[in-house]
Amino acid sequence: MPRRFRARLNADCNNDPRIAMYSRKGIDVFPVDDLVEHKERLEIIDVSRNQISTIPAGINNFVSIIELDISANRITRLPDELLQLPNLKTLTCKNNLLNSDSLPKDLSTFPALQTLNLSGNLFLNFPVQLTEISTLRVLHMGGNRIQDIPSQIERLTRLEHFYLGGNRLVTLPSNVGNLQSLLSLVLCDNRLTSLPSELVQLKQLRSLSLHNNHLTTLPPEIISLTELCELSLRGNPLVVRFVRDLTWNPPTLLELAARSVKNNQVQYTKEDLPGELLRYLDSAGHCLNPRCNGVYFNARIQHIKFVDFCGKYRLPLMQYLCSPSCSSASRSSSSSSASQPSSSDESEDEVPIPRNTLKKVLLG
Repeated sequence: MPRRFRARLNADCNNDPRIAMYSRKGIDVFPVDDLVEHKERLEIIDVSRNQISTIPAGINNFVSIIELDISANRITRLPDELLQLPNLKTLTCKNNLLNSDSLPKDLSTFPALQTLNLSGNLFLNFPVQLTEISTLRVLHMGGNRIQDIPSQIERLTRLEHFYLGGNRLVTLPSNVGNLQSLLSLVLCDNRLTSLPSELVQLKQLRSLSLHNNHLTTLPPEIISLTELCELSLRGNPLVVRFVRDLTWNPPTLLELAARSVKNNQVQYTKEDLPGELLRYLDSAGHCLNPRCNGVYFNARIQHIKFVDFCGKYRLPLMQYLCSPSCSSASRSSSSSSASQPSSSDESEDEVPIPRNTLKKVLLG
């Protein structure tokens, strides 16, 4: 490195001996030699937006470092020596060339890491070893090519902010519901077609980003997330088309007979019918159309019902009805309400949501 350029870099460091700012300097080598004299007092090193391809083993000399930003370089591997930094809390590695083989195999010895940003890399799978960093509070894995999340994700019990936007997720494991400290969950720009009902366990969740997925319904349990303030839904079929799709299989003769027994309140006892038929009759589901007193067994129709959030937005939730005719009646009442999203003209079967729940719902 030319002496003049090195002197200029050192001058940047001397403004504050705790901070080394090397961002956008056009360097292709991590400046260990320039920084070694400050190794005991340096707390922040920023070498982002350069052409650096490797992090030297000598990084472990900087024992006081709290934040390390190596984003927007050409780094293909994170060395094991990073695990020897006892005070490192924030590691930013976004927009590099990292993949699942680029990380140390054992991350459980990371002593203090709280924020890790690996967005914009080349991950095809979620690195399971990340779930060993028990101190993590913020994890960014957006803009990769991740297709699934391992069940071991539930180990990150201190995680508060989880960013997974811009991947290739089709499903979300139910174990995400065990992240009890989660405050924000970003799942936008994926390929999700459904969400696990276990999300209801995220009692602290305040922000849920779901825009630009393939969602046609939301789990009804979502209305019990009383801390949820922001919900982003734009770019999903349930919003784009206000999903009205019906799926209905005609009932069998057995079901028709069972429906007749239930609808006409025919009395029977254990002595009248075989045990299998008794159990079948007891499994009847009640049609949720308030204008219908019918029941269903296996043949049912999926119906999207709009519920009121804060008197301003109506969100589509799934319910089951006994026939398409019930759907038509229920749908007409929902349509009139959805066209005028005000709490004052709710249909009689609408489900109101507490006004102090959601503050922002992004539908478009």
